[in-house]
Amino acid sequence: MAKRPGLGRGLDALLSSAGKKQEGEEAERDLKQVPIEQIRRGKYQPRIHIRPEALQELADSIRAQGLVQPVVLRPVDDGYELIAGERRWRAAQMAGLHEIPAVIRDIPDQAAAAMALIENIQREDLNAMEEAQAIHRLIEEFGLTHQQAAEAVGRSRTAVSNLLRLLDLEEAVKAMVDEGQLEMGHARALLALKGEQQVEAARQVVKKALSVRQTEALVKRLQAGADKPGKKPAAARNPDVLRLEEDLSERIGAPVRIDYDRRGKGRLVIEYNSLDELDGILERIR
Repeated sequence: MAKRPGLGRGLDALLSSAGKKQEGEEAERDLKQVPIEQIRRGKYQPRIHIRPEALQELADSIRAQGLVQPVVLRPVDDGYELIAGERRWRAAQMAGLHEIPAVIRDIPDQAAAAMALIENIQREDLNAMEEAQAIHRLIEEFGLTHQQAAEAVGRSRTAVSNLLRLLDLEEAVKAMVDEGQLEMGHARALLALKGEQQVEAARQVVKKALSVRQTEALVKRLQAGADKPGKKPAAARNPDVLRLEEDLSERIGAPVRIDYDRRGKGRLVIEYNSLDELDGILERIR
């Protein structure tokens, strides 16, 4: 499947041109101390949740040592808009600072969006749902393929594709992932279910504190109808086949199922959610 040419160049050009524009404006690029009250949250910031305890730890560090890494701002009519460094900005306020070091960049909306999204995605403390939403936004706003988005944020294509699949979850299940009640592994297993069945399964996972393996087993029982009244439990599947399914899924970055009969004849089923994802699977198989 052929790729559309030139799809990530707009992002590269945008960021490089923003940098070049600053080369002749040394005063704009110099580090400055900016009053906190003049800074407002950036409209392109993808971060939603910041753990209070992590923010407090950072505030304590800033109170003791000062803010070592500057934030990145751009000028707006009534002050400055935050492009990168929201955690530092919030923690500095908690620490009682009145001004913070900042790099000022006069850049257009699209470049500001790209910088904010990439800076936040590359942070390790984004939860899976926040990261999926931010990568999706980056893809939509700049017309990137999964591969180009992966390169932009320092992730593998498989990791990006798996994250984006979380956006197919039911809203109630997305909220559980967003709030930290479910981990990435749980969410990936639950994607095999749809609608209310997915939501009910997710609630069971949270209530019973199931592991990822236990969640996968629950999903398979539900798919086989074992948990429905009046139906006999499905026969246990060969553990060697289950391990092979898991290994293949990890290798190609997509759910795999092996169906077979007593004679050993069967089929290999690979699930995908978009042609772009299928393209990536085919590339890894070749």
